[in-house]
Amino acid sequence: MQATDHLHDHAHHEHHHEHNHARANAQAWLRTGLLFGLAFYFIYVIVSGNLANYINARFAWLSVVAVALFLLLGLSGALDLLRGRGADHDHHHDHDHAHGSLSWTALGIIAIPLVLGTLIPSRPLGSAAVGGSISLNAVSAAGAQPFTSDPLKWNVLDWLRAFNNSGDVSSFNGKQADVIGFVYREAAFPGDQFMAARFTISCCVADAGAIGVPVQWEAAADYPADTWVRVQGTWQVGEFRGDTVPILHPTNIDQIDQPDHPYLYP
Repeated sequence: MQATDHLHDHAHHEHHHEHNHARANAQAWLRTGLLFGLAFYFIYVIVSGNLANYINARFAWLSVVAVALFLLLGLSGALDLLRGRGADHDHHHDHDHAHGSLSWTALGIIAIPLVLGTLIPSRPLGSAAVGGSISLNAVSAAGAQPFTSDPLKWNVLDWLRAFNNSGDVSSFNGKQADVIGFVYREAAFPGDQFMAARFTISCCVADAGAIGVPVQWEAAADYPADTWVRVQGTWQVGEFRGDTVPILHPTNIDQIDQPDHPYLYP
């Protein structure tokens, strides 16, 4: 009777061991596949130019480092599995195998960015991401000087910096401007007004902030929201959303393609 019980316990232990080994092996292969998947996804984002939709261009080198790390970890895991070292580890340390592998839940969480990045098309932030109204006194625009001394080369961020640092905005009356932005419009805007808007990011889209300058143009309604435009004209101080601010009065508006780098970097 004792011998029969012993054989039964041994068979149960072997079955339990095989089940744990198969599960750990499947997790190891999935983990390795995820590492390779992340590496190739980052490569695609870099090569396609879509990286600029996610992070500040000056941090692009971190993505290259990430690709190298993912590839190294993936290769290490694959070699480990092909050599059978993972199976040997489980055979000798079955009782503690969970400490050397990730749970299915953890692997699922790791897979989420890869799945979302693959299924959701890459595009820059637009009007839908503003989440309220665009401030003319954005924090990212205050306290710094325009990047260049030539006003005709100033972008939306440069002009807001100049306005924020000026003690008299009327001094901008008649000054010429040439800016690029996407059309942003709120329900309360008159039919002849919109904002030429941009998003600024310091690190990545998680810290993105929307900024913009008001534009007054008779045919403003001809430009749908999120249309990218190049606006050339002059500033005239006027009333916008109840405040006295410089308003850009165009001499010309051109509809353009989205810039290669849609974000501005403070």
